Amino acid sequence: MRIFRQIILVSSLILGTNPLQAQDIHQHQQWNQLLETYVDADGNVNYKAFKQNEKRLDAYLSLLNENPPDKSWTQAQKKAYLINAYNAYTVKLIIDNYPLESIRDIGGFFSNPFSTEFAKIGRKAYSLDDIEKGMLLKMGDPRVHFAVNCASESCPKLADEAYVASKLDEQLNAAARSFVNSNKNKLSRTDVELSKIFKWYASDFETDGNSVIKFINSYSDENISENASVSYLSYSWKLNEM
Repeated sequence: MRIFRQIILVSSLILGTNPLQAQDIHQHQQWNQLLETYVDADGNVNYKAFKQNEKRLDAYLSLLNENPPDKSWTQAQKKAYLINAYNAYTVKLIIDNYPLESIRDIGGFFSNPFSTEFAKIGRKAYSLDDIEKGMLLKMGDPRVHFAVNCASESCPKLADEAYVASKLDEQLNAAARSFVNSNKNKLSRTDVELSKIFKWYASDFETDGNSVIKFINSYSDENISENASVSYLSYSWKLNEM
């Protein structure tokens, strides 16, 4: 099925068709097709093949740039747009610097890949941190932590479908459940070893009197005691490559 999708993707380039012209920005169809083609079920990315079709990604990024969120959009539409923008621009950053072993290899002493302003939205340049911390997290939904992907092994996986407003709540719940119960955490009733995401962004999960453990229990297959011993796993920044 992936091979079939890739043939269609390449064929459209050869024939000079531009399905973007007729797209509804809220469907994120082009990004969805790219994800289905180059990302597997575990969130691993075929960056080498992705790079060979970089023009298709550039076309989607141009669509984002030319159609920024406005006051008429719902909260879900804005959130889905920003999640997809973060993920698509992260892939763009990787393939522009490919091959490499880690996203952290990008940049120099005075810059890093997350603070560099290169992502165009409404003809203005933003950094990945601007999108995640300055926009998405200000919406007050900690589940977005499991939807944005930093191109690294220990990050929540890159979904093989685009986020869309019409089913965003379902997608975010699935992303949270997948990450909490993945090997990025080690859970038992009395002892837990957690991803450092829960340490770095603890305040995002502790809103409305909640604790990190209470948040995790909302999605965990294991019922964890509020008094469980908590430690944190090492974080791998190795590229999430197939």
